[in-house]
Amino acid sequence: MTCPDKPGQLINWFICSLCIPRVRKLWSSRRPRTRRNLLLGTACAIYLGFLVSQVGRSSIQHGQAAEKGPHGSRDTAEAPYPEIPLDGTLAPPESQGNGTTLQPNVVYITLRSKRSKPANIRGTVRPKRRKKYAVASAAPGQAALVGPSLQPQESARAADVAVPVFAQGGNLAKVGERPWRLVWGPGVRAGGSDFLQPQAKESNIRIYSESAPSWLSKDDIRKMRLLADSEVAGLRQVSSKSGARLLVLEGSAPGSAPRCGPSPCGLLKQPLDMSEVFAFHLDRILGINRTLPSVSRKSEFIQDGRPCPIILWDASLSPASNDTHSSVKLTWGTYQQLLKQKCWQNGRVPKPEWGCTEIHHHEWSKMALFDFLLQIYNRLDTNCCGFRPRKEDACVQNGLRRKCNDQDSAALAHIVQRKHDPRHLVFIDNKGFFDRSEDNLNFKLLEGIKEFPESAVSVLKSQHLRQKLLQSLFLDKVYWESQGGRPGIEKLIDVIEQRAKILITYINAHGARVLPMNE
Repeated sequence: MTCPDKPGQLINWFICSLCIPRVRKLWSSRRPRTRRNLLLGTACAIYLGFLVSQVGRSSIQHGQAAEKGPHGSRDTAEAPYPEIPLDGTLAPPESQGNGTTLQPNVVYITLRSKRSKPANIRGTVRPKRRKKYAVASAAPGQAALVGPSLQPQESARAADVAVPVFAQGGNLAKVGERPWRLVWGPGVRAGGSDFLQPQAKESNIRIYSESAPSWLSKDDIRKMRLLADSEVAGLRQVSSKSGARLLVLEGSAPGSAPRCGPSPCGLLKQPLDMSEVFAFHLDRILGINRTLPSVSRKSEFIQDGRPCPIILWDASLSPASNDTHSSVKLTWGTYQQLLKQKCWQNGRVPKPEWGCTEIHHHEWSKMALFDFLLQIYNRLDTNCCGFRPRKEDACVQNGLRRKCNDQDSAALAHIVQRKHDPRHLVFIDNKGFFDRSEDNLNFKLLEGIKEFPESAVSVLKSQHLRQKLLQSLFLDKVYWESQGGRPGIEKLIDVIEQRAKILITYINAHGARVLPMNE
């Protein structure tokens, strides 16, 4: 028997030497088996069993170590950082005095956080993107484009043009206005022509569902994408007090004024006129369908590169006068007389003495409803007589408010028809005002209107106006981002919804009729 070399083994052997003789003496003697003796004997027996089990376990471990030999240390070294937890919160293993390390007996598990998905608008699920390849092809008519397009020229000559004139070698800035300049952007073709040709890229009109919203026709979508994504082949000057410019969106021969020729054009307005885009979508949702397609686009021709509205240029519009921009000359007094005659309603041909125009009676009802929701005053109330204008409003700047004493002689503006369709109006210059308070709404726009379109009123009464506006405005990526995303768009919709409630109250209070106007 070898002498134990550890303090624990010495204690075990000492207790064992005391217990074994006592147990033998207890069970061999004839002394009475008292309770004390039984407890001592039982405790010694349990301790002996514990010692036997420990001796057996140590012998098995020594046998396995002898079989592995020197390979056991290699397996331990090949473990991929067993002492480093996955979350990095455990301190390094403590080092023992004999050079070995004490491994932690804790298993760490790192859980992957659940990915938060953005709030998707209904019908706008983004599909998988496919890699697009740009095909280099020469556009027809590129060689015919003018050379230097935005070179310095006399500003007065470029500002005083009555019809669209191609800006060949012309500076497009007005007197006292910050000059417009061409800014080269990424992904464009330089050389040969001074204008920009974007490479193949994702459209700014985003439709992620199977089809576009039902209130937008295929022709609307095609024109929106034309305005948002087409290359800019030229620039023309337009006689407009708002400083609008005409963009030629595809190649065309120069000198084709006043029309754009075979190429479509877009009217580029100032960044402050961004409500034109909102007006277009609201017009389609209400079923009025009188505005021209409009999108927002970051123009390369603006010095600061801010988004601007672009409205499709329609060459089929009837010629308008320079003072009122109208194809029909009307005053407020004449307009009120036309409302009483109900010209062309129910197919009735008006009498000559009624003084009717070719415009159908229902068109005025649609215009009044549309202008009230957006508080557009530059058609029916050019002198700002129905509300308290601001100092920066055009009627105050031009001193027109002083003419409110003689309202019957006030001329209407922006009353435009198409040449081939004189019965219906086309709503142009649809800059709305969302900052008009409820106690300063212009109810003069509704004066004389006794009927309202059923399609528009039904949408205003329903609970789906907000949803439709969000879904429709989301298509225009540049406009959506320029308004601050969904929070900014929601604020604009709040204003329209509140005005819709006021309009419904007005209709009920005045006993106005709601009629189908889909003639």
